[in-house]
Amino acid sequence: MTRIFSGVKPTGHLTLGNYLGAVRQWAEVDQHRAESLFSVVDLHALTVDHDPGRVRRLSRQAATLLLASGIDPERATVFVQSHVDEHARLSYLLECVATDGEMRRMIQYKEKSALERVRGGSVRLSLLTYPVLMAADILAYGADEVPVGDDQVQHVELTRDLAVRFNQRYGHTFVVPRATYPKVAARVMDLQDPTSKMGKSGEAGAGIIYLLDEPEVVRKKILRAVTDSGSEVEYDREAKPGISNLLEILAACESGSPEGLSGVYETYGALKKDTADAVVEVLRPLQEKHKELMADPSYVEEVLRRGAERAREMSRPTVDTAYRAIGLLSPVGEAR
Repeated sequence: MTRIFSGVKPTGHLTLGNYLGAVRQWAEVDQHRAESLFSVVDLHALTVDHDPGRVRRLSRQAATLLLASGIDPERATVFVQSHVDEHARLSYLLECVATDGEMRRMIQYKEKSALERVRGGSVRLSLLTYPVLMAADILAYGADEVPVGDDQVQHVELTRDLAVRFNQRYGHTFVVPRATYPKVAARVMDLQDPTSKMGKSGEAGAGIIYLLDEPEVVRKKILRAVTDSGSEVEYDREAKPGISNLLEILAACESGSPEGLSGVYETYGALKKDTADAVVEVLRPLQEKHKELMADPSYVEEVLRRGAERAREMSRPTVDTAYRAIGLLSPVGEAR
């Protein structure tokens, strides 16, 4: 059976972009067609300055939202990355296979390190090496597929390169995974800056729809979304990034296509109103389920405990094999 791994990083509150670009597909499609693992990748949140208490709160919130989205812990394995030691164990081995040049070419490192240099500061070493940890997240489970947004393709390509290189040098150990993409809204953009991805943080969150935003907050943000010159409601990412972003969001909410909506609306206002209504309705059941789960925190804790147990059972044989393959002695009393 096909195996899937993907995760969410608890560096901020999850957004509409996270949901339409990834989480909804995990719940509605992936968990039903494949053996799926979905992780809150909290170790990745430590690559930047952070408040420890906030990381813990956001990790719990992210796990709760995954369950609220419809991911069934009886079908899929839901767990927190740091609860499974195999991620860190394998990451170091892969660092011994990766090269410095590969790491320095990664887009996030190049952008963030350049920004810090301008400020007179520097980034953490973990920001340079975290793509290797991401590769370990995937390879530890023998994942065949990695559902990603288009901004994560580079990381999956690195994972494939490391798997092939390790297999060639030390014997076949890892499955070489492939990236898969949702058909619509693979990359939802910021409502105030439609040339930038809708991330988990912003100046004031004015262009970001968070999954737990109240309906009126959602409507206000969409109605205030930046649009483009001219009055034609057409789908054209280059010429009309603002309108195209709204069309992609509306299409994703209604399981349609932005091209199919192009030319349907006569005014920007009408498009914004329908988009706001659609987003509110998409988020409504998720928010209701989240509220229900928050009232029973012991349930979420038990899901994460059982998920970590399953994840350890699935990943340990592969990681142990990698340790032997690369030349490390097995602990005394264990099979060679």
